[in-house]
Amino acid sequence: MKTIETDRLILRGWRLEDADDFFEYARHPEVGPNGGWPPHGSREESLKVIQYFIDDDDIWAIVLKETGKVIGSVGLHKDSKRVGISVRELGFVVSADYWGQGIATEAAKRAVKYAFEDMELALVSTYHKSFNDRARRVVEKCGFTREGMLRQGSKRYDGLVFDAVCYSILRAEYEG
Repeated sequence: MKTIETDRLILRGWRLEDADDFFEYARHPEVGPNGGWPPHGSREESLKVIQYFIDDDDIWAIVLKETGKVIGSVGLHKDSKRVGISVRELGFVVSADYWGQGIATEAAKRAVKYAFEDMELALVSTYHKSFNDRARRVVEKCGFTREGMLRQGSKRYDGLVFDAVCYSILRAEYEG
């Protein structure tokens, strides 16, 4: 994915040398579980995930311009619930050290702009676990419309099953 910028952020491809920054936030006990994945137990685990990000090429590293530090990720993934149409699923995560600063919203808005203006998608979807109010606030600030709740629609790494709250934004709504 091409490198793009916002006022405070650079969204760029992942690099293996990002492992220390990634591990720093991915090991936090609340960060991963909110997104459905376990806290990272080692730098090596973070390196393996970065290699997956590099291979898949649908996730940007969120880099704070001021420091050059990787503080999260934002991606436009294939939406397994909507197959065969021009859609991608927005996903994002930000280090707990930066929660409440508008970082996720800034990155997500820029990713949505890229989805519609560069990828020319018809729709962007996103989902979050029913307990994740931070994610809910981000997607609402980005102009997504709540579609509903997919009951027991998300299984976490530890086997717990949660309701998934579903949102989307259409090209016409974005352009509106």
